[in-house]
Amino acid sequence: MPLRYDLVDLRLFLHVVEAGSITHGAQRTNMSLAAASERIRAMEDALGSPLLERKRRGVEPTGAGAVLAQHANVVLQQLEQMRGELGGFAQGLRGRVRLHSNTVGMLEYLPAAIAKFLSDHPHIDIDLEEHHSPAIVRAVAAGRADIGIVAGNVDPTAELQTFPFAQNQLVLAVARRHALARHREVSFRQALQYDFVGLGADSALQAYVNQQALRAGLSLRVRLRLGSFDMICRMVENGIGIAVLPEATARRLQESMAIKAVALTDGWAARHLTTCIRSLKTLSPHAKQLLKVLQPQALP
Repeated sequence: MPLRYDLVDLRLFLHVVEAGSITHGAQRTNMSLAAASERIRAMEDALGSPLLERKRRGVEPTGAGAVLAQHANVVLQQLEQMRGELGGFAQGLRGRVRLHSNTVGMLEYLPAAIAKFLSDHPHIDIDLEEHHSPAIVRAVAAGRADIGIVAGNVDPTAELQTFPFAQNQLVLAVARRHALARHREVSFRQALQYDFVGLGADSALQAYVNQQALRAGLSLRVRLRLGSFDMICRMVENGIGIAVLPEATARRLQESMAIKAVALTDGWAARHLTTCIRSLKTLSPHAKQLLKVLQPQALP
């Protein structure tokens, strides 16, 4: 049987590989699980070899699947580049940019920039996903993401182009009547005796904070988990617990809520955010337009 994979097949397969799950891959492709499973089965039948190894907790690409994913990345990147270059000739030809970010970038720094970009570029869509910084670096290096926003420095062995994105000092957000509100700064060890309000367990920032608690030899008591900094601060204001947040967020919200930002004396609280791409040369025109908004100094 000849190999006849269309673009929907390739995009579906990449989403399945990236998610490690046929169910989640189907959701990202806006396809039912039954339809996605049938397409993958047809792809395997056409090749005469399995593309995915089914495991208890998801799927992994076989050797043939890894080769297909690599070529699919190339094909879809070239398609995006073609769309961008033809954009000046064909009105309404839509483009897509894959942007991966850590928690702080996604919740604090990207919303306003992305809203303006989408308003100014109605023909370009953005796939925005939250991941841990090491996973973002791997995704950009492998071509699964066009642009990444990560915490700290990027491993030079990844051979990516990087640009400083934002300074990100972490602080404690506490209610104004809380015992710690009397202090200008405290150590994280001091704070760990109190209850916390945090992000979901799969949040990159929450995982980082949990890691610092383990390094201190203590546990982090998270009484409530929420999906946004605004809701976290609302619960802090009401005495549910304290929270570790970006300083910019805490100082912005303390203007409208009865909370206070208290500095952390720990060195790990000082972090910076970095933008990473594979290279300006290989970046699609649509992704370059987004990069110019996020990093005006990166492009002429």
